[in-house]
Amino acid sequence: MIPLHQPTDPSALKRLSPMLQAVRLTLDYIDANGPIGLTPSRALKRYFVEWAAEAIAWPGYTAEDLYAVNKVLNEDDFPPLAIMHELLLSARLARHRQRALHMTRLARQLRSDPAELWALLARQFLFATDHTGYTRFGDRPFGNWDIFLNVINVEAQDGLSKDRLCEVLYGPEKSDGLLDAVRTRAALHIHVLRRLCWMGLLEEVRTGEGFERQVHYFKTAIWHQALKLDTDMHLAPVTQH
Repeated sequence: MIPLHQPTDPSALKRLSPMLQAVRLTLDYIDANGPIGLTPSRALKRYFVEWAAEAIAWPGYTAEDLYAVNKVLNEDDFPPLAIMHELLLSARLARHRQRALHMTRLARQLRSDPAELWALLARQFLFATDHTGYTRFGDRPFGNWDIFLNVINVEAQDGLSKDRLCEVLYGPEKSDGLLDAVRTRAALHIHVLRRLCWMGLLEEVRTGEGFERQVHYFKTAIWHQALKLDTDMHLAPVTQH
């Protein structure tokens, strides 16, 4: 496992990590309103999902985005919330009891310490959570976190696209438009890039519209505070996002 250091800038954590923000808001909600009700299938009840969509305003999944394609909101309609629910359970920050989601003693201890809470969430979400079920075909990218992080550390210095990451990791044939290449990029997105963005280590920047849209990933201040990598010695100074 790659060592993760606690970031030293709480304001950057709150600003850059949507997962941390969602977890803190959820724990605050439980503290103020009591346990969150669960459906018979153990999903979060609709009243909380609707509240969370407004309160969290997750990039790409704001209330406006979600209601544009749903008349009502269930947990499955808000994928980041469903994933956060699973993360709360696996990180032992919450538990199911009597058809409700309850905050644990550990969560109460960490609520007031964003850096320590982030470190716990990041270790669990990046290194201990299986994201295969979130892919369409159950694909996994070839490689490990030591390789992924050290490559991204160098390549994202001035912005990194999925095509470029595929090319560096697997060769130019994996960056073309063939089905296998599309699946490779999708697996890298779900297993690597999305995780890093949701924890605030990378920032996704989109430019253009429609077929002209381009997406690049940049390292954030949290990346430099939390990660000490072998390739650090090869980096030139760059403006952080």
